[in-house]
Amino acid sequence: MLDIKNIHVTFNPGTVTEKKAITDLSLHLAPGDFVTVIGSNGAGKSTLFNAVSGSFYTESGSIVLDGRDITLEPEYKRSKYVGRMFQDPLKGTAPNMTIEENLALAYLRASGHTNPFSSVTRKQREEFRARLSQLGLGLEDRMKQPVGLLSGGQRQALTLLMATVVTPKLLLLDEHTAALDPATAEKVLDLTKSIVHEHSITCMMITHNIASALELGNRTLMMADGRIVLELSGEERANMTVETLLKRFREKTGSALDNDRMLLG
Repeated sequence: MLDIKNIHVTFNPGTVTEKKAITDLSLHLAPGDFVTVIGSNGAGKSTLFNAVSGSFYTESGSIVLDGRDITLEPEYKRSKYVGRMFQDPLKGTAPNMTIEENLALAYLRASGHTNPFSSVTRKQREEFRARLSQLGLGLEDRMKQPVGLLSGGQRQALTLLMATVVTPKLLLLDEHTAALDPATAEKVLDLTKSIVHEHSITCMMITHNIASALELGNRTLMMADGRIVLELSGEERANMTVETLLKRFREKTGSALDNDRMLLG
């Protein structure tokens, strides 16, 4: 499904502020994998997502998605089959457009419509309403309201629906519940698990909650200094505790995690 081979990313190369953000990283995801990604600030987690989504090109290596080499494809083309959510609820939606208009734009983009005069059908609008009702937030009765009137949790739930309104080949979740209060975050996370499971979406999720990282999905990656330093799956992952994982991280890197949110999550 996803094959990343020996990619490198360096910021500000040849300057005093040069930083190797990703170093010789390789990763394979099988169809239906749900991979959680953890690591300290600056470990390269979001940089990896940016490389896969096409926010910038890698210096070397290759990225192949479902047999298609996307290494040099621009971001707007990858967005047709790579869905992404960010930590900031304000990203991913157009606040001055209605809920229905946002969903229509997401649908038309992901389904490959390039004609600026394309529009959704009545049947598709009814499908949007049905999908909104499954969120359990009453948004199906507010389809003509601007998205800017929604709360942070409602916008994240809508963004999740927009990212999956046409089932993507890959879904990238970049701490998409971190800015929400605990109760809302749990609601959005439950919606995430339900949608990913229902549509068998291959998914990668960055999180700072180690316990959640070990419970969600079927694989866990730990990153440090732009590399994957530990990968867990199967019985080893099922039997792993937070304390043991922190110890393994120290053994692998020679240092402790430096992120308070992660340690206290």
